[in-house]
Amino acid sequence: MSINQPQKVLLAGAAGRDFHNFNTYFRQNNAYRVIGFTATQIPNIEGRRYPAMLAGSLYPDGIPIYPEDGLEDLIDRHGIDDVVFAYSDVSHETVMHLASRTLAAGAGFRFLSPLQTMVASSKPLVSVCAVRTGCGKSQTSRRVLSILQDEIGYERVVAIRHPMPYGDLAQQSVQRFATHEDMERHNCTIEEMEEYEPYVERGAVIYAGIDYEAILRQAEAEADIIIWDGGNNDLPFYRSDFHIVVTDPHRPGHELRYHPGETNLRMADAVVINKVDTADHENVVTVQHNIRQVNPGATIVKAASPIFVSDPAAIRGKRVLVVEDGPTLTHGEMAYGAGVVAADYFDAAEIVDPRPYAVRSISATYEKYPTTGTVLPAMGYGDEQIADLQETINNTPADVVLVATPIDLARIVDIQKPNQRVRYELQEIGRPTLTELLQARFGRS
Repeated sequence: MSINQPQKVLLAGAAGRDFHNFNTYFRQNNAYRVIGFTATQIPNIEGRRYPAMLAGSLYPDGIPIYPEDGLEDLIDRHGIDDVVFAYSDVSHETVMHLASRTLAAGAGFRFLSPLQTMVASSKPLVSVCAVRTGCGKSQTSRRVLSILQDEIGYERVVAIRHPMPYGDLAQQSVQRFATHEDMERHNCTIEEMEEYEPYVERGAVIYAGIDYEAILRQAEAEADIIIWDGGNNDLPFYRSDFHIVVTDPHRPGHELRYHPGETNLRMADAVVINKVDTADHENVVTVQHNIRQVNPGATIVKAASPIFVSDPAAIRGKRVLVVEDGPTLTHGEMAYGAGVVAADYFDAAEIVDPRPYAVRSISATYEKYPTTGTVLPAMGYGDEQIADLQETINNTPADVVLVATPIDLARIVDIQKPNQRVRYELQEIGRPTLTELLQARFGRS
């Protein structure tokens, strides 16, 4: 790099953190030229472009998005100076393998610090993040919403969700969801609806999109307090007044072995050890010890995620198909979730393995994530995959379908079998409680 030339950069991402890093640090920075994004995790994102209307005046043609497997060629072809790592829920080993590929190809490898990308809010803000996908962050966020609304008395609680940009990026710059019609208008995927619908059902507003400073400014206009509802195990996009991080004793040790989950843990004001009702006691102790080792000042809250179904008798003695949250089973690396717990708890005779009956993109998901157990991940990144999910459900010879996703899947998919929705909410065990902690930080005198 010439001393007078901007540094050439690739952002290695998954259509979330990478876009935010670009918007907050690189978009108007003349010291750099972002040559492209390299994408992974998100289906069908590569080959698209980050649109010019979001990229700013330095990038009048927008910015190309390339598949990550072509990283070395991109470094060589464009004379890349640095690759900036910008995605989440990957092991430290995976991060360093990518670093090794980058260094061997002749470029540097770096991260941006949280303070370089966090946007400050004019309103009080509580963040809810996790050390892994599938820890129970969503029900923790819902619990925080309930406390702020019903117990502390905030009338206008607005949530902002980590990005899930699966559609037209320009049209998704700022998205506001207050009704089911809003989700339909934005052509939300199943994964998006799983996150937005619980807020809408509770009468709250939730935002998402691409440009998170613009999102924050619009949300501030109608909020008394804001919840940052994180995605995967990513860091908050905003400066938080109280940072809650959720851990999972079903995966003890992961809180120290995954990026950027360990960073979240070290930054936390409060750490929730979730699922203590279903995890082995020694695993709970291991997680608690690890928290104390790296963040001794954090307050630890223990919690359960009790399971509810409308008709337990309809499950007893039946052959069931279990449909679980997709990200938890795929890059979250869990072989089961709340649906399997419900099947066992309510005495199902058998969990039917859906893999022999999977079609097209669902079959491909099992091939990509072979550790997924005898459960069906609710993958729905577009109309074709939703159709594949529906066909797989109806192909599987089960008496009852247990739907353990945050969304009412039967509203989206034509399930031609009796089905039960598995619900789960966060319930603190003992003290301190989240109510006590949030009252101390955000209570009104």
